[in-house]
Amino acid sequence: MSNQSLVVTSRNVLLPGSDQLQPATITVNIGTGKITDIQTVYTERSPGGETTFIDAGEKFVIPGLVDAHVHLNEPGRTDWEGFWTGTRAAVAGGITTVVDMPLNSIPPTTTLQNLEIKRQTAQGQCWADVGFWGGVIPGNQADLKPLVAAGVKGFKCFLIESGVEEFPCVTERDLHAHMLELQDQSTVLLFHAELEGDSCSVRNHEQQDPTAYETFLSSRPQELEVNAISLITVLQEKYNSLRCHIVHLSASSALPIIRAARSRGLNLTVETCFHYLCLSADDIPHGRPEFKCCPPIRSESNRDALWEALIDGTIDCVVSDHSPCVAELKKFEEGNIMTAWGGINSLGFGLSLLWTEGQKRGISLGQIIRWTSEETAKHAGLSSSKGQLSVGHDGDLVIWDPAAEFKVSKEHFHFKNKFSAYEGMILNGVVQQTVLRGRLAYDRTQNGFDGLTPTGKLL
Repeated sequence: MSNQSLVVTSRNVLLPGSDQLQPATITVNIGTGKITDIQTVYTERSPGGETTFIDAGEKFVIPGLVDAHVHLNEPGRTDWEGFWTGTRAAVAGGITTVVDMPLNSIPPTTTLQNLEIKRQTAQGQCWADVGFWGGVIPGNQADLKPLVAAGVKGFKCFLIESGVEEFPCVTERDLHAHMLELQDQSTVLLFHAELEGDSCSVRNHEQQDPTAYETFLSSRPQELEVNAISLITVLQEKYNSLRCHIVHLSASSALPIIRAARSRGLNLTVETCFHYLCLSADDIPHGRPEFKCCPPIRSESNRDALWEALIDGTIDCVVSDHSPCVAELKKFEEGNIMTAWGGINSLGFGLSLLWTEGQKRGISLGQIIRWTSEETAKHAGLSSSKGQLSVGHDGDLVIWDPAAEFKVSKEHFHFKNKFSAYEGMILNGVVQQTVLRGRLAYDRTQNGFDGLTPTGKLL
């Protein structure tokens, strides 16, 4: 085991339990990858010996982010995204851990054998640490306990068609069998919470303009999310030892149901996404399918309500739901939002997006890190090693320039398919260096990845 150390010092470090930045010097053992010492002083000179020394000066030092909702799509749809490109995009944006969704890869992560295929494919390709969600589909309940034992962080299911045939949605009847199987396990069941019912379904709108965002928005009304979350809370009354989690909440009208469920003691957690907090349906131009995602980006007033729910703790955390595809599937030429693939390319921009939008709303950096690092690590069962700068935790940290401004352009896209709803936006906050378990994973001062090799682990 190496005795080499990395020492990082700054006048502005975000340590756990405080929203205030303070001077600190952090030592990481490169051999173990763990933080071994934190002194609340700024150190002006290298300790020497077998030490790599980084003096961040006035720049901020924050924990590496944990993005608990990413579609890496490999194997099977590697032209959409892959471990190599996706994890490079992550570390360039200060994300040191991603948790990969079970679908859009072929095969999906619904059996132990499929998990092994995915892990073998990922070997040697990861610039960030990578964990895996498993999948719940009709009839795979016997596969769930073996997947828990193999280390999946939880399970994702859909209450509406997923968009890919190898990952069908589940019915209420299916869920009883799966939840019964999982209720004594240390795991979580994640729901894509849109549900069609007698009074409400995904509307076709063939008579309306398919290039108008309003046409798409009216086809996926908030009631779909209300229906789904109502069902989830009913199921939880029966299986409340199993934590349930709502992925990518977009509908503010579901917030009263969530608050009521929590007040009844139900073990329910909720995430939302950067795009629901930083974009508004009111500003989306015609013929721009890069803004399509499911559930949709909604109105400005809806966005304000999501921010309020995040601030008051109703929503626990914020993730990217980076859900890429190849350009042809986005239907850019015809601008047809209705037939385009739904998903927003965003991996690596979340910190800058929340910082830029949050400054308009009086949000502190401590709150942002709580939502994107501490709570996401907790959600994915990683809080003993990820999500904060503490002795004994992994030496995952980011040196960040909060004042730097940039205009989002293709040169900033490290993900595979170079388009995004954020292109052209002016954002604040730039990652200078990303450290993964004591080793440099990204260095903007040295052209990003020059001279570096991927050291990400499979969690």
